[in-house]
Amino acid sequence: MNFGVWGVVALIFYLAALVGVAEIARRAKKDASPSDHFLAGRSLGSFVLFLTLYATAYSGNSLLGYPGRAYRDGYSFIMATGFMMSIVVAFHILVPRLRPLAVHYHFVTPGDYLRVRFGGPWATTLRWVIAVLMTLALANFLLAQLKAMGDVAHLVTGGRVPYGAGVIGLAGVILFYETRGGMRAVAWTDAAQGIAMLVGLTALFGWLISEAGGLAEVTRTVARVRPEAVAVPSRTVSINWFSTIVLMGLASVLYPQAIQRIFAAKSGRALKRSFAGMTFMPLVTTLVVTLIGVASIARFEINEAVDTDGVVPMLLSDWGASGGWATWAALLVFLGALSAIMSTADSCLLSLGSLLSRDLLGRAGSDEAATRLGKRLAAAVLIAVIPFALIRELTLWRLIELKMELLIQCVPAFLLAIHWRWLRTGPVLAGVIVGTTFSTALTFSGVTRIEGIHVGVLGCLLNTLVAVGASMLMGAKPSGSAVAMRS
Repeated sequence: MNFGVWGVVALIFYLAALVGVAEIARRAKKDASPSDHFLAGRSLGSFVLFLTLYATAYSGNSLLGYPGRAYRDGYSFIMATGFMMSIVVAFHILVPRLRPLAVHYHFVTPGDYLRVRFGGPWATTLRWVIAVLMTLALANFLLAQLKAMGDVAHLVTGGRVPYGAGVIGLAGVILFYETRGGMRAVAWTDAAQGIAMLVGLTALFGWLISEAGGLAEVTRTVARVRPEAVAVPSRTVSINWFSTIVLMGLASVLYPQAIQRIFAAKSGRALKRSFAGMTFMPLVTTLVVTLIGVASIARFEINEAVDTDGVVPMLLSDWGASGGWATWAALLVFLGALSAIMSTADSCLLSLGSLLSRDLLGRAGSDEAATRLGKRLAAAVLIAVIPFALIRELTLWRLIELKMELLIQCVPAFLLAIHWRWLRTGPVLAGVIVGTTFSTALTFSGVTRIEGIHVGVLGCLLNTLVAVGASMLMGAKPSGSAVAMRS
């Protein structure tokens, strides 16, 4: 059986199914308002909400970037499970306060919260700066998914679909069904894609460990092939992983697509159940992909850092080449990986449209024209990002870090401001500017960490000190509409 030929056939059927879902979602739309298009009319129940959160959180970064980083670092990357758990913890800090406000004020985007929370002469500038940071982070996230889509499409078809054609073609499909069906199409496809990803990862992990003779044998082989991969982490590595937990835990909750799913939930109960399920997913996803990366050390010799993003595709190619049922299983896992990547890309694209139109350009209306503008802006960003996706030098892990270092600068405006009503608009804006300038200046000068701590984390600390210190100096007076937010 020719793996590449069947890969092309499976890919065609899969993409046709996505187009079909988009048409069903289009017919289910109630109107053309931003609320209906970008939030599915706030109708997502527990099951679909849980799966769309899962498929969005665990993406091309998780399936390709994480195993690649685990391949390079060895067992020390096991802490990745910890930082994915920290995301759930941070959500519990944000959601109980944000959800009631979202229901009361009918939020559509993160900027809608900022409109309620912050007032005064600097409020518009603050919303604009936050929107710029989130847009850059989303564009970065979209770039990572496009790169991963191109890799997987190339491999699942045995090279019959070139990398560039995979990037452009799959991006076009995503744009089509996101534009036609909005959040409904995205959430419904996410649900199926989340299941496919979970089943695929489980199958791949089971095959790899059984082939190696068990996890204990994997560890012995890795210790022989690369002893440093099983060594106790150094002080600097330990500090770096603590920094990563802070960076990922705080920044990930500020993904615009994650915040919008809080707004799109049918009820607070549905949201609570969804997050309860998400609590356990690091153990069955992040831990699994880390062990897959570590087990690959004994199987492959990869010299170039950027090539380690291909660890999982290489494993799947080996599995598929063994013939029989393994070929079909590897093909299904390939499609599961592609599903997970596309589910994150479509969420990024949907959020970009609403963020650009409402938060950056101030089109906060509820008419069809506002929705149409969001669709056009999202398409423009996608077209602009594609040429960068065709450049393959950056690893997916570095792209993850870059976007997190931007998003974490928004923490005081959300996680702190929602709990401390005396945080003032001007100081928050000053803090965001200072923290972002500090971290980006160091990044562009080639400094990404200081004593193992990410410059984005240090920037956020400086950001918070400026925001809190200046607010206290200005006096204990609630900012803007903060009085109305008292709980």
